Amino acid sequence: MQIQRRIRIVLKRYLMGEGITVLLVLLYAPLLVHWYDGWFNKNISIEHEYFSHGIIGLPYAAYIAWTNRNCWRRLGDSPHPLGSFLLLIATLFYLSRLSDLVNLSLPLMLASICLSLKGFSGLKLQAMPLLFVFFASPNHIPYLIEPYALPLQHFIAQVSGWILIKVGLNVRIEEIYLYVNDRIVEVAPHCAGLKMLFTSLYVSLILIDWTGVWSSQKRSILFLVATSIISITSNILRNTLLTYFHGTDRERLFTWLHAGWGGDLYSACILGLLVLLINGMEKYFPSQPAD
Repeated sequence: MQIQRRIRIVLKRYLMGEGITVLLVLLYAPLLVHWYDGWFNKNISIEHEYFSHGIIGLPYAAYIAWTNRNCWRRLGDSPHPLGSFLLLIATLFYLSRLSDLVNLSLPLMLASICLSLKGFSGLKLQAMPLLFVFFASPNHIPYLIEPYALPLQHFIAQVSGWILIKVGLNVRIEEIYLYVNDRIVEVAPHCAGLKMLFTSLYVSLILIDWTGVWSSQKRSILFLVATSIISITSNILRNTLLTYFHGTDRERLFTWLHAGWGGDLYSACILGLLVLLINGMEKYFPSQPAD
């Protein structure tokens, strides 16, 4: 009897976990391949490119979940009825064949597993990886936000135009349009910096979690505010350069920064600046030791 009991415990602890993992891989591996293929090769919709931060966010979420595995095993089995409800919703989303719902079924499915196996204790333990998966799941929310970005577009156009005038160019500003040497540049919704802002804030959350800055609410808020300022400022500079290149007939540089690898390099430098910023905060504003 003792041997049979141990066998049941081993099967329940390991075989169930492996079975769930295999099932998740079979269900969502094609979806994840589609996401990564679209992000790397930029053959996905523009709205879905807003979530390209998932390239680093999803592996980081998996890493957090893996480091939590021992704590997960120590949690008692306490399934919550809400888990079954979320499982049903996630299944319906997955079977709907609507891209947004299929994408969002992944974080819902993971949350339902946490609730079904460990209850709210499991959900709380895996809250951070679930959050990173949710914010990396492509949907059309950016498309709904874009119409409200007009004030930001207007602000970017005004500041970029002012900088170019100070440089000595003949610039005329009309709403979100910049006229340089009779050549027009539009600060379009996709040029308003929303993608870079979303990516910067997402990476900031990763850095806050990685460094433990989240333990200080003031430092976390300060870092997120600084991240937003850096993202908006860098986008103004990028639009200024694009306008300058286009207005002075430097089309190769314009294409390089706008649609080429120069844009990716520029974004990588901004994200690198965030790493330097949080390292500086750790150096000059260290966390206070606990009493």
